Amino acid sequence: MSAIAADPDAPETDRLPVLSPMLQRLAAERATGALMRDRGTLYLADGQVVHAESPATPGIDVLLTTGGTLRHEGWWDAVAQAGAGHRVGRYLVDSGHVPGGALELCHLGALYDAAFFALAPTGTPARFRYGVAHWIGPVRPVPVAAVERETLRRREFLDRIWPDPACDSAPLLRTAHGTDAPVPTRQRRLLELVDGFRTASDIAQALGRSAFHILVDLRRLAAAGLVEAVRAQPLPAAETPGRITLPEVTADPDIALLRRLRDALEAL
Repeated sequence: MSAIAADPDAPETDRLPVLSPMLQRLAAERATGALMRDRGTLYLADGQVVHAESPATPGIDVLLTTGGTLRHEGWWDAVAQAGAGHRVGRYLVDSGHVPGGALELCHLGALYDAAFFALAPTGTPARFRYGVAHWIGPVRPVPVAAVERETLRRREFLDRIWPDPACDSAPLLRTAHGTDAPVPTRQRRLLELVDGFRTASDIAQALGRSAFHILVDLRRLAAAGLVEAVRAQPLPAAETPGRITLPEVTADPDIALLRRLRDALEAL
């Protein structure tokens, strides 16, 4: 991947690749609402990102409760009391459920984590709903440029660890390869959940950890040869109605090869 900063004297917006032209336009017009993309949603207020969600990563509720910062009853109390008014974050602090600093740190972690997936390349058009607010309410707004810069930094960081992104989204398998170096405890817990069916997102939800940090550990394990992505198996070729099957026996081996190639392409 090319370097982010091509010209140190250029303005910041010129140095960064454009991840979402629509997001940059919304930031310029100081828009408020929800930018819905294929893999997540970014919530804006006055052109800044105030929250982000993605099905690929645990939400702030999971991160708060799994880490022991907040009890489940405290979370549901905040949702019931302040969800309709979009002030859940403020209520958690004012009621003494969560210290303000702890909420900010957890919120920023959830925001950057979800934004990383929400801003992933996609062919699906994005949509923006003006005026939509998230029920968590104001915690700590983040400039769009900072969100894009962190997203790009994370992409480059993952590629430096292991350039194959297959293990980011596919089900994962443990390999038969051993390693001379001891596996850290955190990665051993992750390995216990690699069963040929779970994906990185599934593991993140099960452990209540940042999905990006799970990707970091998985790519390190892939680089060490301990895990690999389950590769999709090609489906057997179905018989095409009305197709005339030509015999493979021929005196010209090149003709037989071409016919096999034809059949393979038709199957794909």
